[in-house]
Amino acid sequence: MTISDNGFGDDGVDEPKSAPDDRATEGPLDESEANAVRPYVDLGGVKVVPREGLQLRLEVEEGTNRVVAVGMDYAGSTLQVQPFAAPRTSGLWAEIRQQIVDQIHKQGGTTRIAGGPFGPEVLAQVPVAGETGTRLARFIGVDGPRWFLRGVISGEGAIDGEAAAQIEDLFRSVVVVRGNTPMPPRDLIPLHMPATPSDA
Repeated sequence: MTISDNGFGDDGVDEPKSAPDDRATEGPLDESEANAVRPYVDLGGVKVVPREGLQLRLEVEEGTNRVVAVGMDYAGSTLQVQPFAAPRTSGLWAEIRQQIVDQIHKQGGTTRIAGGPFGPEVLAQVPVAGETGTRLARFIGVDGPRWFLRGVISGEGAIDGEAAAQIEDLFRSVVVVRGNTPMPPRDLIPLHMPATPSDA
């Protein structure tokens, strides 16, 4: 593993992991930390606890038919999650956060960094494709053991405190399945359709 792929900053110091202090008990959890007897919807790189009113969508890349994200509609909000391979000791969120900011600015949007329940997050006004105007989105990230989980919150959870608490709880309930296959940092951990329609 080269230093340049290891999350190291320009000064040669690796970026610390960014995660809530209670991540290992309150989530997002690693598969090794999750309750083995709890029912989960198995989507490959992530498992999701089914709950009433939750609608799951798999976002598929055109051309390859590869599943690239899991979308969840819940309580007036939408949460999109993506799990990535990460170094064992250093974090990816600082670097990825800056890439998100740069990308949104190129699209003509605006951003600001704010402290949230998971640590630093990006609050963005994102231009809506084919329309005039923007939508508010929250980009959140958590560095776990050998993985990084990115979330994007839109809808009520981006503007209303009570709705935000519900969608944040949903993000906390996600279990990341890193697996033992060697993967370069920043590679998407493979996702797939659930084996059964629902375990609920």
